[in-house]
Amino acid sequence: MTPDANDVFSIWENLKAEKKAAQEGGLGSVTKKTVLIVDGMNTFLRCFMAIPTMNIDGLHTGGISGFLKSVGSAIKAYQPDRCVIVFDGHGGSYKRRKIYSEYKAHKRTKIRLNRIYEENLTDEDISMQKQLQRLVAYMQSLPVNMLALENVEADDTIAYLALDTFKDWNSIIMSADKDFLQIVNDHVQVWSPTKKRLYGPQDVVNEYGISSENFVYFRTLDGDTSDNIPGVRGCGLKTIVKAFPMLSGPRIELSAIKDLATENSGKLKVYDTIVESWQDVERNYALMQLTDTALTTIAQLHVNEVISNPIPKLNKFELIKQMSSDNLTNTIYNLQGWMNECFSKLNSFVRD
Repeated sequence: MTPDANDVFSIWENLKAEKKAAQEGGLGSVTKKTVLIVDGMNTFLRCFMAIPTMNIDGLHTGGISGFLKSVGSAIKAYQPDRCVIVFDGHGGSYKRRKIYSEYKAHKRTKIRLNRIYEENLTDEDISMQKQLQRLVAYMQSLPVNMLALENVEADDTIAYLALDTFKDWNSIIMSADKDFLQIVNDHVQVWSPTKKRLYGPQDVVNEYGISSENFVYFRTLDGDTSDNIPGVRGCGLKTIVKAFPMLSGPRIELSAIKDLATENSGKLKVYDTIVESWQDVERNYALMQLTDTALTTIAQLHVNEVISNPIPKLNKFELIKQMSSDNLTNTIYNLQGWMNECFSKLNSFVRD
């Protein structure tokens, strides 16, 4: 949904709690710099589908306006020192499709328009692609970094940024994708715009009964319908928590799940099913784990080059010009004030 005053208030309350915890020796550190890492496609699609905004020409513009407002609200509330917006690179799903050919099979949409297959696209497809292309141009007028690595999915790039590139910073990942909860730790948190909740390690345990360190095993067994990854039959959250209580504690190895299931064969149906489906379990883990993204050296160098370069300056004139061209200037109240409130700190930050 469109971010409103309640969204900003919710983020602000989380931020105050986070700072208080840090001052009392809890999560994170107020002395550390903070980076906001945005799951670009997840944020865009959420806004595109949920926001029916039209411009005066009757064209749907909810993807662009919603994205700008959503990211702007998070930046305004959390006041990060850097903001990095990450998209899937061309061929990003190739690595996982080698593991499982049906991975994201229902999401294989055509990214570029041309005469060969343009006739097969729906009006929604065309609108989505045009807005996404325009959004990239908008981002080039803002003091943010954009990353889309060849043959790398956004999830892997985001995990690499949070766990490696910015390992000495506090990272806030903005995404509604639960997969990122597996990399939550004392300096990595996840802001879910749909739940309006900031997840630290204890928040993951409180909601799911599973620690962030072992959250990948829940996802492995449960599967992910959005990515066309089938789970193990009968493995819902309640069943998993009951069958594997150690998932609420420190990190375990995947083999421990098989060992427990084998030792308790016959006691619960789920144990037998897991043993019988173990090849699928190993496949799902390979598809869903983000702690070892295995970025190539070239990809890592590209990330480091982008992050090491100066942050682009906020180009107010160009941004207003773009919004005027798309008849979007009325979609953000007090546009000049919004730009100042959301991007003034980013615009003045200089990398050490």
